[in-house]
Amino acid sequence: MSGHSHWATTKRQKAITDNKRGQLFTKLIRAITVAARDGGDIHSNFKLRLAVDKARAVNMPKTNIERAIERGSGGAEGGGLTEALYEGFGPENIAVITAVLTDNKNRTASEIKKIFELKGGRLGQPGSVAFLFAKKGHLTVTKGPDCQKQILDLIDQGAEEVEEAEAGIEVLTDPANLYSLKQKIEGAGMSVTAAELVFLAKSPVTLTGEEQQKAQEFLDTLDELDDVQEVYSNLSV
Repeated sequence: MSGHSHWATTKRQKAITDNKRGQLFTKLIRAITVAARDGGDIHSNFKLRLAVDKARAVNMPKTNIERAIERGSGGAEGGGLTEALYEGFGPENIAVITAVLTDNKNRTASEIKKIFELKGGRLGQPGSVAFLFAKKGHLTVTKGPDCQKQILDLIDQGAEEVEEAEAGIEVLTDPANLYSLKQKIEGAGMSVTAAELVFLAKSPVTLTGEEQQKAQEFLDTLDELDDVQEVYSNLSV
């Protein structure tokens, strides 16, 4: 079970380089601001806690995080941002779900549609590919000296699926149980380095050569849009 997690194939992982860090910070600040509209306390607002944890994972300065929470909870900022999902088929017919935060849905829809068309895909209607994915809670747990014992312990804690990977031990659970499972795992003395809601492809697709490169370039182009928060696909990487 060791090695690269096959669950990572459902979501494009953002490479953190200097030239992309600013763009990533902007996206994370948007996510924190919108999440804070439901309250600025990370202990009672799990959506906010997930957004803040992501920001901390890429070393966003504490002051940036605090300002984003203040803007969102104060209502002055973030009120014009809307969450939306766009579904469609990319090159080589890969299924794609794109999650966005935008202050102009018409502009964002137009930009996303243009990328789909230019790269040989087609933007679909809501529900056109959602049935190919399952929404799951996903956690990454730091490996200890006895990984196999950890896996058994995680199953005892209520994890639906557990897999050893390079980044740590990957855990899947029902979205409604993500927060409670995270608390149980941390209460058992294990460290959770990431917790998020993801769309998990039910049947990942494997491509090779130019087809693989073409599909990955398409996903990267979508991910580079300022309004895009996450890009999920059934492409196996």
